[in-house]
Order: sequence, then structure tokens, then C-alpha cells
Amino acid sequence: MEITYVYTKIRSEFGRPCQFSDQPVELIVDISPDPTLAANFIERDIRDFAIQCSQDMSVHEPWHNFSINHVEGGWPKNIDPLNIDETDRHKKKALKDEGVGVSNYCSLLLLIELCSSLTQSTVHNVQQNNAGDIYHLYYEDDEMVEETPDQPSARAITFFRDPNEVKRTATSLSWHPTGSPKMAVAYSCLEFQRATEEMSFDSYIWDFESSSKPDMILKPVSPLICLEYNPKDSHILAGGSYNGRIAYWDTRKGTQPVEMSKLEHSHQDPVYKVIWLQSNIGTDIFSASTDGQVLWWDIRNMAKPTERMVLDLSKEGNLDKAIGAVSLEFEATMPTKFLVGTEKGLVLYCNSKAKTPAESIECTFSGHYGPVYAIQRNPFFPKNFLTVGDWTTRIWSEDIKEPEMTYLMDACWSPVRPSVFFTVKMDGMLDVWDILSKQNEPMLRRQVCSDALYSLRVQDNGRFLACGSHSGLVTLLEISQGLCTLQRNEKSLVASMFERETRREKRIQGMLKEDGQRMNFFMIWI
Repeated sequence: MEITYVYTKIRSEFGRPCQFSDQPVELIVDISPDPTLAANFIERDIRDFAIQCSQDMSVHEPWHNFSINHVEGGWPKNIDPLNIDETDRHKKKALKDEGVGVSNYCSLLLLIELCSSLTQSTVHNVQQNNAGDIYHLYYEDDEMVEETPDQPSARAITFFRDPNEVKRTATSLSWHPTGSPKMAVAYSCLEFQRATEEMSFDSYIWDFESSSKPDMILKPVSPLICLEYNPKDSHILAGGSYNGRIAYWDTRKGTQPVEMSKLEHSHQDPVYKVIWLQSNIGTDIFSASTDGQVLWWDIRNMAKPTERMVLDLSKEGNLDKAIGAVSLEFEATMPTKFLVGTEKGLVLYCNSKAKTPAESIECTFSGHYGPVYAIQRNPFFPKNFLTVGDWTTRIWSEDIKEPEMTYLMDACWSPVRPSVFFTVKMDGMLDVWDILSKQNEPMLRRQVCSDALYSLRVQDNGRFLACGSHSGLVTLLEISQGLCTLQRNEKSLVASMFERETRREKRIQGMLKEDGQRMNFFMIWI
């Protein structure tokens, strides 16, 4: 745009009053609207603007400190407020009267109850707001997706951060067995080169209502890799340590362990999994370690393990030939059977009541090329279980030895929907799968954090999901209603699908076996 008119004024006239005069209207410039500039502007949304009747202040302070001298009053003249006996007698006399005293007392009780209820909800919302990281850009690279009421979703509720300066990995998560808003988290540094003498050994119990600080601190003698609540007694927790020892805590007796296993009778390597057994007294546990042993314990006497199993594939019980265990799975409906995930990618189907080492390992499932980090049976169809290893999740059936592939450090089934399971990956992504709907891609994919996710656990009601990251951040997610509500005919559909796939795999194995026999006959005939 060219300059059409220039206003000039000499320096000597600066500061003099302006002399205005009337003159006809003169059009200096006319700028027509340019439709191409509309792309540089956005339409302003309609907003509700609240106003007050008070005067606006540019700078003001909402809080002021005042010193006051309060003297207790309101008592009759014949009552000395400093005499406790006289005031108590007057209160009892006022309460006995059916007049003003009782009504005022009842009004006071109602006011106290109302204030208490309002305070609890207010404190909950304030603590939930303080738990979020206000400086984190959650949607920097995400595209805006219009949500519908039926669209699967997961909403972050709160975060639990490792309070220590040197952040450690949240290696294990355990929900409170009674449904209380509490969670036990084991913290440990699995990278030996990064561990320092100043690194803390503590693990914590967190309360959802107070995420700024732990509800209780557990102080082991060695960092905990696994930690589990006792399903029969919510005050008891059992944990496996980095040095191979097993310990248990009673939250009523303090932060120190009540009893620990002796070092000479414990595992020789870190304990990666501890599981409580279903018994009448609820004191039996068993543990798995990378030293190639599965040990059974009674917490009433932890001097020695009650039973021992060596994971030797040669079935000789030789500890030197044993393969290390990384994960463990036990189902109460199968009290003598359990599954072990090994460092070599094998899943071992074991019998706890075996009389000889040759009978301890009944069969193996091979399909992974790296450690099997997680195993879990389907809570509705226990014969089917899933495993995680070498960046894949595989669903297995006990009737066949070959896996059915779907698409990873941990995984677990939904406790309320038999077709839904969850997986977490090294890129911080949470995937929610529904094998009845889609088998080639997850129903929901959510970026939980920027760090690698290491552990995963779903609450028994299927509504809340917790993910533990490599940096010690535990994220609590709320699953949408559709993902935690049993659908119509879902159990029958999943059962028929598992049976169909099992028959198909058996037919394929039979065909391969017949082809192999024909090939051997042909080679012999030649």
C-alpha cells in the first residue's frame, strides 16, 4: 500500500494547543474487504463472562492478616467460662431442655455434617488437580478426533511419581484386594550400571485421594522387584527382592518387614514374581527367579522353603542346567498346575504335585524369541492364556502347542469382558484389544507417557487400569463404560471362537503330521 498523505509538523510547534476548525468531509482512503485474508483469522467461540457488582481492581490481595483478641462469650453471668466444671454442667442442662438448646445443638450437628461432606469432595478435587503435570504437552502431535458416546476411551485420573531424586522403574503393581482406593507399587532399578549407593530401596503404598505423597513406605533390605497383596488379609503384603530374598509386611506393624527368608535358603538371582496360593489360612506363597528355581513358602516360618522345583528341561533336577524364570501364573481352579515364562522364550506347563523331577514339567510352549515378560490366563476360559515377549502378544490354548498371533513388556485380560485384553509397549503406548471385534489392530491406542511402560494391572471391577513406567511414574486410567461392561452373548461367542480355533489348529497339525509321514514313506521307498 502506497502512502497517500503525510502529516507534518515543525518542531517549534510541539506542545502548543491544537486549533480545530470545521471543514467538509474528505475521503482519504477506501480499503475494500479481501476474502483471501479470512484464512488468517479464526472465529471466536461464544463464551460466558461472569461479572461482579464490586469495583474492578488492577491489583488486589484476596488474603489479609489481621490480629484479633478473642474472648469467649455467650455464657450467663453466673457461669465462669474458665471453669470447665461449670461450663459442662451448663451444657448438660441446656441439652436436657426441649427448647432452644436442643434445636441449636441439632442445627450445629447438621452444619458440621454438611461441612464435612463438602470438605471431602473439595479436597478430592484439589488433590486430583495437583496430581497432573500442568507443563506436559499431551496433544502436541495428536490429531483432533471427534468423540462419540460409544467410542472406546481411557481417561487419566491421577499420577503417582517416585518421590526420590533418582527415578526408578515401577516394576510391579498390586491393587488393594478389598476394592479400597489403594495400590502397592514396587520400585527397583533393573539396570545394574545405573544403580548407585545413594539410590533408595523404598517401595510405597499409594492412596488415590492423596497422590502427592505415599500413604505408607515399605523399607526392604534390597530393592523390591515384585510386590503382592494377600487376597485374604489386606494388611499383609509379600515381596521378592533383587538379592533373591522373600519378605512380607504387615501394615499394622510398621514399615519394616515382619520376616524375611534366610539368604542361604533363598533364590540366587532376583525374584521376578510372587503369587499367593489359595489356602484356608492364606499364608502360602510361591516365587520364581532367574536362577531357575520355583520355591514355595509359608510366611509363618520363612527359615526354609517348604518345597522346591528346578526348571531343568532335561528333567534331571540339575540346577546348573535350569533356565531362568521371568514370569509366573497360577489359577485357583487348577491348584496343582501353573505356568512359568522363561528367559529363553519358552512357557513351561508345570505340576506342583510331581513326585519326581521328570514329572514336574509336563509340556512346553515355544513361540517367543526373547524373555516371556508376562503370562495371564483368561479369567473366563482358563485353558486359554496370553503371553508377552519379543514385541508380540500371543494367545495360547493348552490343547495345542502352537500360538495364535495377535499384535511389549506386559499384558493382562479384562476381569469383566472375556474378549478384551490390554498390552503396554516400550514406546509408552497402551493398546486395548477386543478379539471379537478386531484381531489385526487394537480397539483403542493411547499414549500414556513418553517413557517405556513396564508393568500393567487392572482392578477387579475392570474400571480402573494402572500402568508403571521405566521412570517410576504410575498412571491411573479410567476405562470407558463400553470396555468394562459385559456385552450380550459375549461369553458364548468367545467360547465358540476358542473352540473353533483349537479345532482348526488340530486339523493343521494333523495335516502336517500326515504330510511328514508320507514324505518319510516316500524317502524309504526311494
